[in-house]
Amino acid sequence: GGEGQSLALPLGKGPHQVGCMDVMVGHTQQGLFFRLFYPCLPRAGAQQPLWIPRREYCSVLGSAAQCAWRWLVPLISLTLGSCRVPVSWNGPFKPCSSGYPLIIFSHGLGAFRTLYSSVCLELASWGFVVASLEHRDHSACTTYFCTAEAGREEWIPYQEVPQGQKEFYFRKQQIHQRAEECVRALRLFQDISSGKSVPNVLQQDFDLSVLQDSIDVTKVAAMGHSFGGVTAVLALVKEPSFRCAVALDAWMFPLESSLYQEVPRPVLFINTEQFQTPESVAKMKRLSSRNSQTKIITILGSVHQSHTDLTFLTGRLLSHIFGVRGTLDPYKCLDITSRAALAFLQRHLNLEEDFSQWDKLLEGIGDSLVPGAPFSRSHL
Repeated sequence: GGEGQSLALPLGKGPHQVGCMDVMVGHTQQGLFFRLFYPCLPRAGAQQPLWIPRREYCSVLGSAAQCAWRWLVPLISLTLGSCRVPVSWNGPFKPCSSGYPLIIFSHGLGAFRTLYSSVCLELASWGFVVASLEHRDHSACTTYFCTAEAGREEWIPYQEVPQGQKEFYFRKQQIHQRAEECVRALRLFQDISSGKSVPNVLQQDFDLSVLQDSIDVTKVAAMGHSFGGVTAVLALVKEPSFRCAVALDAWMFPLESSLYQEVPRPVLFINTEQFQTPESVAKMKRLSSRNSQTKIITILGSVHQSHTDLTFLTGRLLSHIFGVRGTLDPYKCLDITSRAALAFLQRHLNLEEDFSQWDKLLEGIGDSLVPGAPFSRSHL
């Protein structure tokens, strides 16, 4: 993408138009908050939602993320404040008698529910319902819930590792809370499917009961990036209804070693070239040695932020300064990521689509792709 087109998110390439809405359930921190991406019917004059849902997210995005981003904040407000997601806001849901498969998506540290809109809307365009959670374990750049008192919001700020506490224990606590939120999100869709009334606190003119007969809650995957990637792996341990996980550049550090034997389902690890360490990859390999269906592939020329929307939204110059874009074209990176994910999901959710055309990606065969991790390749 040239400089001109690089400040917008790409449209989905699948056959469906994509709608999107925010869902908040419950009036306490124990509730749930997510952005839902789903196949929708075309609607004239459809409104597109802002990428940064509210001003509050702008002001903290920098402080929660790497120091390099702090300089980005005034710039984010200027350029990204007006950026919109190319989906139909609260667009009419497109019913599906066979039921769409479901993906529960978990964000990385210091992120929020819309930071992965490009990959979520891409998957929705291929016929998935995708719930992109905003976690309440103090790992989101900020988030909030609406108390029972009308109009009152309580904000949950990002939290650094408390001084004197070992990072492993702090993060371990967080991923358990996050994985439990993934399980609660799945339960919520099971409730909707069984006909229970689930009120959306955000009072939008969209009744969740329209999803009732159109989601196949037996075909569910967990997915996430970085801290969210390891969250998706842990969700498999906590809930057997998750049939597989797709982990984008997973940060494996917080997963207790005792849990490796417990991961019952296959995982697709899609790594970037710059982020992983030999220790992290060794952990992934422990999982793949236990399950022949677990795959590890690496996208060459990609960096850790290549899986986020920032790779599309910062323009070439800035993305190099802030390291949010590798040498690989971001559109190509998204293509590889989504196609590999679709092939993997087809295989493990037993879908009847033609996503198996991309099976070779799962073996690391393809342009800008290698099997395993780059430093595990022989340098002879």
